[in-house]
Amino acid sequence: MPQILVLAVVVVALGFFVFLMILLRYGWIWIQAMASGVHISFMRLIGMSLRRINPAVIVNSMIMASKAGLQIEWDPLEAHYMARGNVPNVIRALIAASKAGIELDFSRAAAIDLAGRDVLQAVQTSVNPRVIDCPDPRKGKETVDAVARDGIQVKAKARVTVRANLDRLVGGATEETIIARVGEGVVTTIGSSETHKKVLENPDRISKVVLDKGLDSGTAFEILSIDIADVDIGENIGARLQADQAEADKRVAQAKAEERRALAVAREQEMSALVRENRAKVVLAEAEIPKAIAQAFREGNLGVIDYYKLKNIQADTDMRTSISDSAQPPGPGKGQ
Repeated sequence: MPQILVLAVVVVALGFFVFLMILLRYGWIWIQAMASGVHISFMRLIGMSLRRINPAVIVNSMIMASKAGLQIEWDPLEAHYMARGNVPNVIRALIAASKAGIELDFSRAAAIDLAGRDVLQAVQTSVNPRVIDCPDPRKGKETVDAVARDGIQVKAKARVTVRANLDRLVGGATEETIIARVGEGVVTTIGSSETHKKVLENPDRISKVVLDKGLDSGTAFEILSIDIADVDIGENIGARLQADQAEADKRVAQAKAEERRALAVAREQEMSALVRENRAKVVLAEAEIPKAIAQAFREGNLGVIDYYKLKNIQADTDMRTSISDSAQPPGPGKGQ
């Protein structure tokens, strides 16, 4: 009997200790839920802890939903938390959508949240449209630059008013796609203009043409309006390109002229070498003349009188050559 009594006392003490720990751990959360009209048991709170779910997050989210008149079960909240979703943000988005009269259920809101989108911001954008600057000034570019057909550069800045489309938020393109498409449309419209003056006279033509292209197709937004905030004139790109082309043509012509000059110099050098070669042949041929005269003397084919006549002819020829050379004016590069 004493042993049974001791065992009963231990069991009661252990049970009281466990109850005390549960009360200390979950008592305030349970009281807060019951005071807010949300019924929850200690077993569910303990089960949340065992599943590594923060009970305070789930209970506070359920309290917000209950006070806003939303009917949401416990299991979807726990499942979304275990999927690493932002449960309070989803509940706030559902409350905002309900107050604004937008149809949005928990499943779609949870899907948007798990897709990496801010579902609360999406609902706020759907209620209160936002303005997107094109181009994005955060990328370091202030204007969209395009060139009209007359070669004048036109710089434009557009502002796109968009509203979130909750039906296409999952799988839809982001605002970067909107900015890229609007920029492309602005460049195309300016480039198709005959002159830059038409763009300056009627800048809303750009917004009308771009808006009619349905640039919001496949995106998570609905484009409400495209407004041209600023239009300015840039450089004369056409004139600069013509000047660059003329400079390039001049360099090509100079290169071809230099090529022809180099060929002429090379040809002159070849001819000079050929002249020197022929002169060398003449010298060699003249060197054979005394041998031939001596051979003629030995064979009796040439007499002394004939030899002196030949010498007189050579002397007369040398004199005439020297006279003709002295009568010619000195050429360039020659001394007087």
